[in-house]
Amino acid sequence: MKRVGVLDLEAFFPSKDRFALAMALNNLLAAPGFGAWTEGEPLDVDGLLHTPEGKPRVAIVSIAHLSDAERMFFVSLLLNQVVGWMRTQSGTTSLRALVYMDEIFGFFPPVANPPSKTPLLTLLKQARAFGVGVVLATQNPVDLDYKGLSNTGTWFIGRLQTDRDQARVLAGLEGAAGGAGKGFDRAGLERTLSGLSSRIFLLNNVHEDHPVVFESRWAMSYLRGPLTRAQIKTLMDARRGAAASGAKPAAAAKGARAAAATTAAASAPAVAQGGRERPLLPPDIPQHFAPARGAAPEGSTLLYQPMLFGAAQVRVADTKNKIDVSRDLAFLTPITGEAVPVSWDQAAAVGFTSADLRPSLEGDASFAELPPPAGKKKSYDGWSKDFAGWLLQSQRIELLRSPSLKAVSRHDESERDFRVRLQESTRHQRDQTAERLRQKYAPRIAVLQERRRRAEQAVARESEQAKQQGLQTAISVGATILGAFLGRKSVNVGTIGRATTAARGAGRVFKETQDVGRARETVAAVDEAIVALDEQFKAEAETLGASTDPLTEELETLALKPTRQNISVRLVTLAWAPCWRDRAGAVTPAWEQARKSSRR
Repeated sequence: MKRVGVLDLEAFFPSKDRFALAMALNNLLAAPGFGAWTEGEPLDVDGLLHTPEGKPRVAIVSIAHLSDAERMFFVSLLLNQVVGWMRTQSGTTSLRALVYMDEIFGFFPPVANPPSKTPLLTLLKQARAFGVGVVLATQNPVDLDYKGLSNTGTWFIGRLQTDRDQARVLAGLEGAAGGAGKGFDRAGLERTLSGLSSRIFLLNNVHEDHPVVFESRWAMSYLRGPLTRAQIKTLMDARRGAAASGAKPAAAAKGARAAAATTAAASAPAVAQGGRERPLLPPDIPQHFAPARGAAPEGSTLLYQPMLFGAAQVRVADTKNKIDVSRDLAFLTPITGEAVPVSWDQAAAVGFTSADLRPSLEGDASFAELPPPAGKKKSYDGWSKDFAGWLLQSQRIELLRSPSLKAVSRHDESERDFRVRLQESTRHQRDQTAERLRQKYAPRIAVLQERRRRAEQAVARESEQAKQQGLQTAISVGATILGAFLGRKSVNVGTIGRATTAARGAGRVFKETQDVGRARETVAAVDEAIVALDEQFKAEAETLGASTDPLTEELETLALKPTRQNISVRLVTLAWAPCWRDRAGAVTPAWEQARKSSRR
């Protein structure tokens, strides 16, 4: 490196500063305590959330055995990795992942600004938009920053020991209520918090109208305490062995790729008999040099062998499945002196493009013999046509398709990532359908509940009227009987009239009793309608939960090939490919090869 942008390297980063940086890095790498940080699995958030098969899992990270400085270093690193992973996800209203952190003391203080505070505050402010939930646990609310408290939507508050804790909680609840545009009864909440006892908690949710007090169930727990490093190693030995055995196939595949590259390099002519000077070519035949990667092995020399470089853009489109993929491809294939000097079936994909080819060579190297067909201009025209035909026959894209969801994977997406995306899409669609289902049934349930309320009022009203009518009839009958026995005349016109009125009162009592019965029948009918509607709602909700599981669904393979019009050959030229040749004459390629994916 000689320049950084428009500045010379010495002006941008002087040699004294570079040496100081090198010494600091060397001291870090040479420290005995740093060796443990270079071992183990990589810190991959996506790998912590899902298994290689795409199954969701719980990842527990224990830092009890670390020192305070190491704890802060790791927690800050982990939280920043979570923030970086979060920003690569799409927005969603469904819960995608949950970050739970116990004993938050010291990592999110109200005044100080440790390295863990900024990513944690970022998660509390922005994570919900990406479907990431954050759960924090502490014994003292005064240990938390007020900005984090105001961005907390759900609170589980137990018995508070000090007035400062209670004041901090009330301030945080007031801020959260103000942010949600809700009223806040400070005096009522203060009385509730003061009256909390063991196993009694206050639940405050910004999406609910008021807080709720609940009691947790009894549970027997043997608190062992934090595990030591030796105990964690004993606990994880079985899993570490499984991870090591799973890495062996990957190492074998890497060895097979290296062997294939060596075979392709050895197929070129006159490797061992390469001369020192580059062969002369007509001026109308362009030649380029492929870049060499890595340092030369001990005792090896650089040898350039002639190969044919082909670069093209291949586009695969399928309007039915809404697929339009364009790929820039580059290949190297040997040039031989046989009857068919170039066979694109022996081509190997490379990791560099035509822009990385150099027009001239810097330094000293040997050159292999150039086959005669490579010295003719018309040969390259035919090889270019053959290259286009070979791409048409060999290049294809194999995608995965979900029959139930009618979704197709992306060309650079593995089966695991595709299943994870299908799970997120399924949960999102299920949540939206469930919300529409609730909105569909909410008005009908409200109408039935209103009808039941009016029917209960009718029962109460008719019962009261029947009671009053019965009392009046009883008084009238009693008065008539007393008048008949105690009056001067045993029977007269007034006595008969009062008896007739009493008889009519008894009839009204019977009628009112019948009205009460009909009102109660109305209440029972409304209750039956509510039960029937509730069963219908549950049946439709269960139908949503019985959909196909993307984790176990049998995926289809969709193979797409390009058309001749969608193949654009950008360059076919002679390229001198670098190789390392040892003292015994064996050669290994020194150019960068492209990584092979699971699907072409």
